[in-house]
Amino acid sequence: MEAVLSKVRPDVIVNPAAYTAVDKAESDRETAFTVNAAAPGFLAGKALELNALLVHYSTDYVFDGSKHGFYCEEDVPNPFSVYGETKLAGEQAIMQSGCRHLIFRTTWVYGIHGNNFAKTMLRLARDRSELRVVADQWGAPTPASLLADVTAHVFRAHASDPGHFPGGLFHLVPQGVTTWRDYAQFVIDEARQRGMKLQVENITPITTAEFPTPARRPANSRLDSSKIRATYGLSLPDWRDPLRHSMGMLLRNL
Repeated sequence: MEAVLSKVRPDVIVNPAAYTAVDKAESDRETAFTVNAAAPGFLAGKALELNALLVHYSTDYVFDGSKHGFYCEEDVPNPFSVYGETKLAGEQAIMQSGCRHLIFRTTWVYGIHGNNFAKTMLRLARDRSELRVVADQWGAPTPASLLADVTAHVFRAHASDPGHFPGGLFHLVPQGVTTWRDYAQFVIDEARQRGMKLQVENITPITTAEFPTPARRPANSRLDSSKIRATYGLSLPDWRDPLRHSMGMLLRNL
């Protein structure tokens, strides 16, 4: 990679890679640190050397989720999972490098391809009469397409005036909040409206304590996106709108 960067000498470096197996990271700290912290630090060093802009994506897991209300960029991180620790270390490596950078913290990311929460709920709903889903964790489902669109918008701002480009750390999520349980209900309702036959009758709310996992999840993953909206003149959608728009493709890719 170093040879490629030195040869190409890019103006912008985008790092979408991450170790996202949150539970596995608890027993695989070394790999998680390499991918989530060491690699961004290396890219930051190359960005500084090349005077390039580094774009990096981070997570709500840098917070412990105990705050009442929305997290803003100035709130002090306090991760309590290996995943969160390594993602925070990646942020810090970039910021301490002195390179020009953009760090986008986001939550509950999903895409059309690959596995995600919505697809899991739909697959289970085809065969089960009841789904038990956590209802005491709050956040905003964020489509990968929104991250890509905002990144492209920011690139245009950078290209037009790189000398006065407002970089730094930003929270990037859609408007509104929900729980995993209500997220599941929305997906099931939308699928049925599109004619999908599902067996599920009840989506029962449960607590995080009733669904233990190796890595602790933040109860509050609500991120305040007002800074990025004001800085770049963005109007971000309600979380339901892109999910509703994506449902057809999600159903075809089950």
